[in-house]
Formats: sequence, C-alpha cells, structure tokens
Amino acid sequence: MTVAVYLPLLLALPLFWAAPRLTRGGSPALAARALTAVAAVAGFATVWSLGLLALTLLDDVPPLRTLDNHPVLEPPEPVPGPIALVAALLLLGGAARLAVDLHRRLGTVRRLRAVGRPRAGLVVADLPAPMAVAVPGRPGHLLVTTGILRLLGPRERRVLFAHERAHLRHRHSALVMVAAAAAAVNPLLAPAREAVGYLVERWADEDAAAEVGDRDLTAQAVARAALGTVPTWPALGIDGGVAVRRVRALAEPAPSPRRGRLAGLVVLAVAFTATMAVATIAFVGLARAWL
Repeated sequence: MTVAVYLPLLLALPLFWAAPRLTRGGSPALAARALTAVAAVAGFATVWSLGLLALTLLDDVPPLRTLDNHPVLEPPEPVPGPIALVAALLLLGGAARLAVDLHRRLGTVRRLRAVGRPRAGLVVADLPAPMAVAVPGRPGHLLVTTGILRLLGPRERRVLFAHERAHLRHRHSALVMVAAAAAAVNPLLAPAREAVGYLVERWADEDAAAEVGDRDLTAQAVARAALGTVPTWPALGIDGGVAVRRVRALAEPAPSPRRGRLAGLVVLAVAFTATMAVATIAFVGLARAWL
C-alpha cells in the first residue's frame, strides 16, 4: 500500500483550519454549498481510506495466512496489523456516531411533524416558549409558537416567515445533515459542520432581507428573536445561533459572491479524489498479488 491511502485522513486538516474562515464575508449561499460538497467528499474519502486499510486484515485469514511461510510464494505485507486494526475500529466508531446522529435528527423531525397538521404550510403551536423552525419533509412546513408571534412585531414577523421559508426552499436541513454525517465519520470535519450550520442561517437572513427589502429590519428581527428564544431543537442544526455575528453581517451591504476565495476548496476536492484513486489502484494491485 502506498502513502496515498493515509492522505485522505491528513487532508482533513486544511479543511479543519479553513472552514471557520469561509464564514467571514462572501456569499453565504455559495460558501454553504461548496463547503458541504467538499465535506461530503472528505467524509467519503475518510471512509474509503479506513476501509482499504481495514481490508488488509484479510491477509490474516487462513487461506492467505498459510502462505506466509511458503518457500516460494511470498504474498506482500500491505500495512502493519495494528494499523489495520485501528483503522477498522475507527471505521466502526464513525459508523456508530453516524447512526446515532441520524437517529437523533430523524427522531426530532418526527416529533416536530407530530406537533400538528399544517394549514397552508404553517403550524401555529399554542406554546409560550418563543420558537420557529422549518420542518423538512415532503412537503415541508413552518412551525411557530404563539410565544414567538407575541415577541415580534408585525413587520418582524415578515422577516421570520421569510427566513424560515428560505430554509425550506433551499433544503438547508439536507446541507446540515450531510455536513454532520461527514463530521461523524471524521471528527476533524466538525468545524465544517459548524460552519455550514452558520452559513445556512446567514443565507436565510440574506433571503429574508431581500424579500422584505430592509436589512436593518431583518437585523432587528434576528436580534429580538435571539434574545427571546432558546435553541429548543438543536438536533436540526438550524437554531439561529451566533446572532451577534449575523446582526453585524446584516449591518453591512449585501455580500458579493467572491468565488475566488473558494478555490482552495476545489483544490482539496481534487486532492481527495486523486488520493482515493491512487490508493484504490494500489489496493487492487495488492489484491491481485494475494489472489
């Protein structure tokens, strides 16, 4: 096996460093999509790399193990056994974290959908706790409480509904879920998961500001809602956190795309793909030697 099989694990380090920086300026929509895509590639590459390393344990199964002392045939030793064993354990740990995360998220969605039957895409729950959330599904709908409606004025409610509709329209819950899945299989991708969660909130803020035509009003609604709410459903990853940064961003002009700042993500995606290809070719050669 070549060193390429280890590189996908190491290439997550630049993403660990870069993800928080991608939340500063530029189009949040573009950054959220790009970061989610690269996190997904990085997560898949991690599973692929660990899987190839774990599969080298097959050289200890009886048919191949009997060849270790053969006077003529000498199958290649791929990687040290302890490394392959650690890779297998890491793979199992990632699978367990992924299963727990998916179970928690899907359970939260089921509970949200059980609150009430939507009318015209909206459920108003008679609860004092201020809360508003976009409930994904087919079809998705908005869930708001009477507490949040009392907290906000009529114009601020327009911002609230525009913000939550943006979450549904752009399927932000899917982006957050993909980033969370990548972080589950590779904890080094946790900053990417947090960055995507923040970026989709900024994306929805920008959509709301464009819809109501007033950035100051949008910032005011975000600040008032943040002061009065508690993240009741953090499992969805769309809870309106980091409100101060969001309000400050809304105080500035609408962001421009600035695609150049995402060039590093493209390079990382290509690097992940290339290292997976090289590692796979090396493993196929190893398998042929075994067989």
